Amino acid sequence: MPDGDIRDFIALLESRGQLHRVAAEVDPALEIAEITDRVSKQPDGGKALLFERVRGSAFPAATNLFGSPQRMRLALGGIYEQFHLPPDLREFAPVDVANPPCREVVERENPDLAIFPSLKLMPEDGSPFITLPLVFTKDPETGAQNCGMYRVQIHDGKAATIRWLPGSGGARHCEKYATRGERMPVAVAVGGPPALIVAACAPLPDEVDEIAFAGFMRGEAVETAKCLTCDLTVPANAELVIEGYVDPGETRLEGPFGNHTGYYSPAAPAPVFHVTCISHRRNAIIPATVVGRPPVEDCHMAEAVGRLMLPFLRREFPEIADLRFIREGIFHGCAALSVNGLSGGFEAFIRRVWSSDGILRRSKLLVVVNTDVDAADISCVTWRVFNNANWKRDVLIDETGGRMAVDATRKPDGRVEARMSEEMRAIVSARWEEYGFGVE
Repeated sequence: MPDGDIRDFIALLESRGQLHRVAAEVDPALEIAEITDRVSKQPDGGKALLFERVRGSAFPAATNLFGSPQRMRLALGGIYEQFHLPPDLREFAPVDVANPPCREVVERENPDLAIFPSLKLMPEDGSPFITLPLVFTKDPETGAQNCGMYRVQIHDGKAATIRWLPGSGGARHCEKYATRGERMPVAVAVGGPPALIVAACAPLPDEVDEIAFAGFMRGEAVETAKCLTCDLTVPANAELVIEGYVDPGETRLEGPFGNHTGYYSPAAPAPVFHVTCISHRRNAIIPATVVGRPPVEDCHMAEAVGRLMLPFLRREFPEIADLRFIREGIFHGCAALSVNGLSGGFEAFIRRVWSSDGILRRSKLLVVVNTDVDAADISCVTWRVFNNANWKRDVLIDETGGRMAVDATRKPDGRVEARMSEEMRAIVSARWEEYGFGVE
């Protein structure tokens, strides 16, 4: 299993030949993004990048840390490939520690966000963003804490905006504080355990604590620390912790932002995050992600999220055998599902999925295949679509939500798939080297 924090992970990648250090000075506005994009689009996902000299900052930045299936396995110890049932998280509850590494340097009197390397990814972006933040909020009624991955736009040294999606944990908490007319405490951590970064991306059920879930993935509870100016808990080994609050109803224009769809998200009002305290490790390394047209790093993160969410999805939809996001669909935009029979019929199943609160509720396109099809084999999935689907009979369109689903399962139409016999496949496999092809 991986070690505790992002710098341990970087060291592990370097020991495996999976890290490239950039010693030349680079600009956090556009230059880092362009370098990272070119590297991440290499056939193998390229290497993780550590930019040692970032213009205008004393701190280095790291990108493309999760930019290949191999690095995702290193980050999570392969747990998402072995994960079949929602775990009992009680033994992985976070453990508070005194004198945490994230508090080696504390600035309360004059906290300044501008000293850290935040990235501008695209020319029309509103201003620099923290692109890999762990945003912590708390339900004012239940006290349950949420950790989400919401982009943070830096407006000046002491103010930012946070863009959480409607229905997300952070957005729901914000609505409750607004109803009560109270300020909402917010903490933003950067770095910490790689497993927690992945967990923050996953739309886990409300009852699942992201920090405990990260502990489960690591096989060891995550160490945490209480914030200094608000009642929130953050990972003790984060590189950077920004504490502050959001005032109900106070917004500021956020964006535009060159999003992971490859298109700009337009500018829109977002809650203002006022900074009250900044703490960080003495030699902090600031991890970031660069998004845009696939393939980029978040394609590999999306695959891991799909594997992690599958057992939770099966609780509500036991007929789903496997789930794979299609990278060009950008996370939940497009997914292939292999199903083990649909007793209520295709349309009823899809409408249940679309009306749920799960990870597939916003999917623009769902493709359903039989369980003998590997949902990760997009070539095979596409072949089944073109050969099994009748566009009049097997396509369901949700005109209100702008969504579509395709039934590419086999139909009782008398057609028989042409397949080689297993006996002949075994004979050829046994003689493969004899044919002069080498070892199969």
